[in-house]
Amino acid sequence: MTASAAAVVIVVAAAAVYLGGDPAAEPDPANAANSLAYASPSTGQTNGQPGQTEALGSLPSATPAASGSAPPAGGASPSAAAGAAGPQAVTRPKNTAPGWLPVDDAAWKAQVNAYNALKIDPVPAGVGNLPEFRADCQYSHRLPDDPIVVPGLPGASHMHSFVGNKAVDAHTVAEDLTKFTATSCKPIQDHSAYWVPTLYDNGTGQPVETTGFRVYYRAQTKNPAGQLPMPNGLRMISGDAKKRTPTPRGATGQFYCAFYGPGDLDGIARSTNGNWPICGGDATLHFMMQFPGCWDGKHLDSPNHKDHVAYPSGDACPSSHPVKIPAITFDIQYGVKGTPAGYYLSSDKEGKSASSMHGDAFVMWDTTTMNKRTKNCVFQRRTCDNNGYQK
Repeated sequence: MTASAAAVVIVVAAAAVYLGGDPAAEPDPANAANSLAYASPSTGQTNGQPGQTEALGSLPSATPAASGSAPPAGGASPSAAAGAAGPQAVTRPKNTAPGWLPVDDAAWKAQVNAYNALKIDPVPAGVGNLPEFRADCQYSHRLPDDPIVVPGLPGASHMHSFVGNKAVDAHTVAEDLTKFTATSCKPIQDHSAYWVPTLYDNGTGQPVETTGFRVYYRAQTKNPAGQLPMPNGLRMISGDAKKRTPTPRGATGQFYCAFYGPGDLDGIARSTNGNWPICGGDATLHFMMQFPGCWDGKHLDSPNHKDHVAYPSGDACPSSHPVKIPAITFDIQYGVKGTPAGYYLSSDKEGKSASSMHGDAFVMWDTTTMNKRTKNCVFQRRTCDNNGYQK
């Protein structure tokens, strides 16, 4: 990475990361970062072939097509049974494969109709042009559970650190997120659950929990045509919990150092094994991960929890995933600076690298709030915070 590129990334990280405290003291995102918000994923991340986005309000059917893109036949899985209890799910068709969770067509159509009927709110002076809204979250709880990957099996997962909905455990289904709405996020209309593998100090074996966890909902394309809101009950994963590669200075997918000011992104030094930065000045460890912004319009989940969503190709969603939804980005802060002993993730205690870092999102918002934020902020391409337009 060149010095100039590193400087730009530091500006982005510094402007984006939630550090807590008075929201009025938070710096506005730099307009210079605008182009980076649409950075295309690396080759191989996009599912399906490039295609054109559908017009606003055009809804794919939830019925699996007869083409090769349709899920293969099979019986229902525990994951399907758990998800089927949610308000956005319906009885699983007999020809749907395990893990393919169909969207409730009627509920989704009702949400889209309400979204299309919404009028854009007047924009106050001074609002920026970054197409995003967000939820600022704090650490909630820690459990060896994963209601997406191993639903209904408490203790079957590596340890996860949860933010958002405070009632989430191995048994959580979509309906629970609407029933038990206490949250560690603002706005409180975000009932979603978000989680990542727990970080541990390699020297002490003690967990290191997040001190700031900002969840952005952003546009991944420059063209707002066809933009739709996020469907409730959508579940997805970013990253690879099974990846086992070193994360030395400059590596993709490493933790980095950031603060509201200049600094060394890769740290002023590295841990003994080279996989973790040691931050200088006031900088602390951060991690950022991006989820796809295109959806197949048919399924709330898939067998690998990724195939129902995809990244844009160029400036359009692929034809296999034509529905343009807000793309989630996790911007995570840890209140530590790094040590020679380094750290390890619960998903890779032996390898002690950052390569297995991953995130899960189980989306559930107050529908009116989701629709309004998407229309005002993402579709209209205006910068919003927890409460709406960011002045």
